[in-house]
Amino acid sequence: MNKILIVDDEEMMLMMAQHILSRKYEVITASDGFEAIELFESEHPDMVLTDLMMPEMDGYELHRILQEKSAGSVPIMFMTADESEESESKGFEAGAEDYIRKPLRPDVLLRRVGIIMDNLDRIRGLEAVASTDQLTKLLNKNSAQKEIGEAVKNSSGALLMIDLDSFKLINDIYGHIAGDKILVRFSELIKSVIREKDLAGRMGGDEFIVFLENMSDEKILKTKASYLNEEILNSARKMFGEEIEIPLGTSVGAVFVPEEGRDFQILYEKADKALYEVKQHGKHGISIYGANKQTDKNILTGISQTQMILGERNAESGAYYVEFEDFKKIYRLVSRIASDYKREITLMQITLLDEEYTDEFKEKLISTLRKSDCMTCNGKKFLILLMESSDKESEAVKKRIISNLGVKKAAEIIFEHEKII
Repeated sequence: MNKILIVDDEEMMLMMAQHILSRKYEVITASDGFEAIELFESEHPDMVLTDLMMPEMDGYELHRILQEKSAGSVPIMFMTADESEESESKGFEAGAEDYIRKPLRPDVLLRRVGIIMDNLDRIRGLEAVASTDQLTKLLNKNSAQKEIGEAVKNSSGALLMIDLDSFKLINDIYGHIAGDKILVRFSELIKSVIREKDLAGRMGGDEFIVFLENMSDEKILKTKASYLNEEILNSARKMFGEEIEIPLGTSVGAVFVPEEGRDFQILYEKADKALYEVKQHGKHGISIYGANKQTDKNILTGISQTQMILGERNAESGAYYVEFEDFKKIYRLVSRIASDYKREITLMQITLLDEEYTDEFKEKLISTLRKSDCMTCNGKKFLILLMESSDKESEAVKKRIISNLGVKKAAEIIFEHEKII
């Protein structure tokens, strides 16, 4: 139920407005601006209905202060007995959503407040869609960075970077639809180990981020990590059978706030280093940044540091796309591997008959292929390196691409593929 803060120094008017609006909304009241500010900060109302003319602090000043204290715009409606058009105009210039004159008519007040609330719900719905990862329903990368970035500036707690271990094998063996099911299930598990006030987002691929407010207990963090590891494997067994041999699990890197700072980017990098430590020492666990300074030092030097520089982080699902000149270098290396180690590697060429379809086709093709496949575009031709691919598997890839394109578009492309010798 939406909450409304009503502010008026006239007790009778306050009671009347409360009586009218309490039929549909949760209502809290204040008799002056100072009390209203305290209630606003503690109760977080969805809307404010305030008298314009009050002693010590009028409605205009109250509105200005509330806007400063709020992260977003505060819907406000002014009430007044003043009949002048100047007063009404000033109210709208101050940013009011609406303006209503006393004495209050119940039907008019309910209708106008209802319009404001409907608009507020619509805007919140649009904001929620724009800030949400559509697969997992967690915050998307941009929103997670923004909201957690604000949280670490003002709150203490623990920032966690969470990776799904061996997730690529799920996609490679069972397909991307199965992989998506695992990601959805894992996001549900993350939600189950955090509280309503905590924040969780998907940074991309199989990497997630969480901020646990007022959390400083290492034992609790280790318990949560252990639970995630156990339950994601149990879920995979239920989906794919008890005989599943993929070592699915999760690695967690954590950093405490404000002990390690309040800048989001610095905290993110420290949590990422802690995560890397887990990855280097067998996965399926948790590392707290700073808990072992010597280990952390080792990570930042020598070949481990080089691996961090060379390695791909936040890899999205789908083919590894490179420009044509880079693809030539990769092709030459892969040709040597195929020759020396007798690997089954296929070069697939797809030629488009309709150049206008190039950009759309590129995106669909990337998402259809595996992470281990490499792809480039050279004019109307798309070149793909299919790793560990037999003739049967190459045909399966061709059928999958055609299936994703649809019959009409499939008729506009030419497929060719050969083994690399």
